[in-house]
Amino acid sequence: MTGPLVPLRQLVLKVHSRCDLACDHCYVYEHADQSWSARPKVISDEVISRTALRLADHAKGHALPSVQVILHGGEPLLAGPARLRRICEEFRSALHGVSRLDLRIHTNGVRLSPRFLDLFAEFDVRVGVSLDGDQAANDLHRLFSNGRSSHDKVLAALSLLRQDRYRHLYAGLLATVDVRNDPVAAYDALAAQEPPHIDFLLPHATWADPPPRPEGVDTAYADWLMAVYDRWDAQGRPMPVRMFDSVISTLGGGLSLTESLGLAPADVVVVETDGTFEQADSLKTAFDGAPVTGEDVFRNTFDDVARHPGIAARQRGLAGLSAKCRSCPVVRSCGGGLYAHRYRGDGTEFDNPSVYCADLETLIRSIDARTGAGAGRPVEGFDALADGSDDGAAVAELAWERQAVTRELLTMADSELGETGGELWASAWGLALGLGRRDSALVMPLLSHPYTRTWAVRCLDGAAPADHLASLVAAAALPVGAVDRATVPVRDGFAHLPGLGRLRTQTGAATVELTSDQIGGPAWEPLRWLRADGFEVVLDDVDPYRDCFERPVQGRLTDDEIERWRHVLPQAWALIRKTLPQVASGMAAGVRVVTPVVGPVDPRPASAAGGFVALGVALDHDPVRLAADLVRGFRLGVLDALLDLCDLYDEADARTGVLLADTYARTATDALGGADGSARRTGVRLAELAAAPSLTELGRRFVDGMSRSWG
Repeated sequence: MTGPLVPLRQLVLKVHSRCDLACDHCYVYEHADQSWSARPKVISDEVISRTALRLADHAKGHALPSVQVILHGGEPLLAGPARLRRICEEFRSALHGVSRLDLRIHTNGVRLSPRFLDLFAEFDVRVGVSLDGDQAANDLHRLFSNGRSSHDKVLAALSLLRQDRYRHLYAGLLATVDVRNDPVAAYDALAAQEPPHIDFLLPHATWADPPPRPEGVDTAYADWLMAVYDRWDAQGRPMPVRMFDSVISTLGGGLSLTESLGLAPADVVVVETDGTFEQADSLKTAFDGAPVTGEDVFRNTFDDVARHPGIAARQRGLAGLSAKCRSCPVVRSCGGGLYAHRYRGDGTEFDNPSVYCADLETLIRSIDARTGAGAGRPVEGFDALADGSDDGAAVAELAWERQAVTRELLTMADSELGETGGELWASAWGLALGLGRRDSALVMPLLSHPYTRTWAVRCLDGAAPADHLASLVAAAALPVGAVDRATVPVRDGFAHLPGLGRLRTQTGAATVELTSDQIGGPAWEPLRWLRADGFEVVLDDVDPYRDCFERPVQGRLTDDEIERWRHVLPQAWALIRKTLPQVASGMAAGVRVVTPVVGPVDPRPASAAGGFVALGVALDHDPVRLAADLVRGFRLGVLDALLDLCDLYDEADARTGVLLADTYARTATDALGGADGSARRTGVRLAELAAAPSLTELGRRFVDGMSRSWG
């Protein structure tokens, strides 16, 4: 089982590959990757039009409400007004009626003039400018090749941007930190330019090429940034500072506001002047060729590059981080730091904390201590889950958290069973540990399979055999060739590979040795798939631990029954996408399994022991009722997974728990055309919930979010 494709919502378009400054800290020209020298200086008409069409196809295919295109370089103004006009026209035309186009340009500012700004006003292109602070800070790095300062020209450009006729185009300032600069003087100089935003960036560095530090000062960058923070905070926070605002947001369970922090999946791709797709520009600092994908806009789609292993590596949330990061208490805010900054070059590649690890931890803890933003900290995206505004990122993060809980359950089982688990348990446990050490991705099918948790809980209670672990580990190891054969238990004449299917056996033995060749053979009964537009799930009718819903599960479905599912589910899914697009995004990101259950749709809260990854649903030939059952199961599963991590109410108050589950489901399903008066009843339930004394502070915050979505 693999995660869904994460759509690419941000395109960095390299319109010119040369620069009129010679900044000595530039990752394009001064770091390991030197591919710029072999590329065309300016982007061609063909690359422009093909890229615009590819992006429009991607936006349409994933129903993206907006996409951001950043014109970049080198120095993009070197492309000239005519070339930039052509780019704006092509992208506006291609995205018209498909997705809202957010056009931006990032420039050093030295060539900015009314001629450029009039063009940007015509196409609503917002302008970001690089400036590191006062002249002393600027002149440490941002010089012309002859050593002349660029500071006066940048200030002249910013003076233009602050004029009333252009002020709406002013996107903000981007400043690279240098700890040799006076932090307060640097900040004051930036604030004097009245920017709508300030972005502070840590200088690009890796473990192989670490950043400069004053001797004996382990957290020089955190200390510098906190001096800026204190000045900014004392002034009443006159403008957003993205790094600080992101830390405060994630400490409170909100989303990250920057690629360099937090656990949200990366959704950016670069197109170079020759049309090649590349990963994030910051990777140029790691090693020569680090950003390369081998794909381009002529042969490949945006979907193709979104599936590239390098892009996917930055979309795995907590599971994509090093072991040290995963166990760190500030990981939700830090997210391991910028991906490029984790590179070590000793064989571990990017499987390391950031080279700024100590700085980031100190920065986050210092902001937390000053603001209290982390008090009662919930999970990432908590508010979006409450009010239904999540686009799938929070659900994906919740899935990673669910896997961490499953991992803990398995560890507890091993501790309790010890040597009493038997030979099959011991060998399977050893294999699982070996797979995890070799590549953490190899154990993901084991941890992400929804019924692993069901079995593990029963195993801890002594209600399920320990040897089922061998089936789970075999299901992870055999398909990828990690082992040639595996011994698994036989139950009722079948050897199960959870998430894949089962093998009919004839021997009557308690165990059987399976090989990958038997998967797909004549005795193999595979799971069948259901596919709709943007929604792909496996129909699991054989897992021995799928019976975790309040309604009984159905046995193996006939081909005719499968066809009935395949007929009605796309209709139900189309209704969900149309009526509840945000819920649909969450379902597409999180749901992987549908297990057929017996009995009519029941409007009452049901067990969601499978979490939101697996839904227990009865087939209903009415797509409206099936849509409601799917959405209900998903919402109940989200709440169940959330309650693993957050205390929303006093669990001694069972009535509030039932009311919370019922109301959370109804705030979504009412929109699908519930019975007369159902919206009124939901309003009554919300009012009753809001008054419940057993709700925690976090629970009240969750109910407030539910009320916003419903109202």
